[in-house]
Amino acid sequence: MIVLGIESSCDDTGAAVVTEQKEILGEALQSQEEHKQYGGVVPEIAARAHLEHVDDIVSACLQRAHISLQDVDAVAASAGPGLIGGVVVGVMTAKAIALALNKPFVAVNHLEGHALCARIAHDIEFPYLLLLVSGGHCQILVVKNVGEYQRLGTTIDDAAGEAFDKVAKMLGLGYPGGPMIEKLAALGDNSRFSLPHPLSGSNDCNLSFSGLKTAVRKIISSYSPDGEIDSTLLPQQDIADICACFQTTATQCLTQKLERAIRYFKQNYPQGQHVVVSGGVAANTYLRGKLKELADKYDLEFAAPPIRFCTDNGVMVAWAGLERYRLGLTNELDFKPRPRWPLDETAPKAAGAGGVKA
Repeated sequence: MIVLGIESSCDDTGAAVVTEQKEILGEALQSQEEHKQYGGVVPEIAARAHLEHVDDIVSACLQRAHISLQDVDAVAASAGPGLIGGVVVGVMTAKAIALALNKPFVAVNHLEGHALCARIAHDIEFPYLLLLVSGGHCQILVVKNVGEYQRLGTTIDDAAGEAFDKVAKMLGLGYPGGPMIEKLAALGDNSRFSLPHPLSGSNDCNLSFSGLKTAVRKIISSYSPDGEIDSTLLPQQDIADICACFQTTATQCLTQKLERAIRYFKQNYPQGQHVVVSGGVAANTYLRGKLKELADKYDLEFAAPPIRFCTDNGVMVAWAGLERYRLGLTNELDFKPRPRWPLDETAPKAAGAGGVKA
């Protein structure tokens, strides 16, 4: 069984071909550089770039896989949530291939791509506990099966990755900000500045990063006589110290709420063996280390996708598409891309002619 997956939900145009034996036959990825000057993703620019690159990316992927489109059993695309212009590009490309070759089409929830991606690199059985942490999403979920999720907590404002990017922007570190914050944090003093732990006293698994981001903003503005944000006024060591304190505090916020979720998970899903982290922020090695320590504390296995598969990529879409396809969960070609698509709306439904309508 071979599935082609196409990813275009934000600012990465990706394609990959995977097999049921967890082989990655080929992959290609084009990360858009156009957004760096704006400090964030501009939706219209992203959509135009996807349209410009998607054909070449699919062709490069197939060439590296040494196969043709005729060898593919199904075509999957990230169909939401995401920036709708880019999502439409990927979905229409996948539909066109599926229609021309009479192949099944699989609409993949982008979050499910992240949720299942670790299973291509590790032997992870359902159920497992997942921390999904990226630039646009931050959730703690029980992954019961393909399409079956129980959300235990979510951010009530900013996602963790969004907070990383905004703090980096305030510090003049460029976009994307996460890698630069991690690099500088390794050179800083993570005890120099006292930062808040939003929702630490709440009796739930929800998260908040807006207050933490605002506290960092106040520290940065204190260097300016007029209270404005001007990163040029900060000594390099102070920038490193702010990065270290922010990264440590954000990680503590995540691990504190995940620990609450672990206690629930072990009580209600005693057969579960894994704690998994996925999403762009899962590439942060400091966070990975702390999450592994937490999993070890509760005698659970820690797992994460390879770092290069944490950010958006075609492999995660192809694998999620394969997981759905082998359960018969295909979609009609009139499926409408969705800018918003909660994971709990991906549940398997009774298959009809041509597959499942989501």
